[in-house]
Order: sequence, then C-alpha cells, then structure tokens
Amino acid sequence: MEEENSVLIEISLDKNVVKTLVRVDRKQIPDLPDRIIAATALYVQVPVISKDRKIKLSDIQTIW
Repeated sequence: MEEENSVLIEISLDKNVVKTLVRVDRKQIPDLPDRIIAATALYVQVPVISKDRKIKLSDIQTIW
C-alpha cells in the first residue's frame, strides 16, 4: 500500500522486469536477488541505491 505523500513506489516483479534481467551481466552481479534489483532499476530507469560492492563495480548506475 502506497502512502499518499510518499516518494517511494512499489514495483512488482513482472514479465517486464524478468525480460530486463538479460541486460544484467551475471559475471558482474552473480547473486540472483541483486540481479533482480538491478533489472528493476534498469526497467524503471532509475539508479540503484546500494553499498553492495559488486553492484557498484558493475555497469549499473548506483548511488551511495
């Protein structure tokens, strides 16, 4: 449930995110949960907020 004044939105894991998974290099981000997060960010065209070293070293745009 989204709060009325929230800047955050919930993104469902749907076929569009799954299709975007192929754009996330498994060698750069080996953990599936992290690849799903990266694919979701790519799909909605936002950077990932993460301190995860592998995500930060990947081609995925990150903040933090």
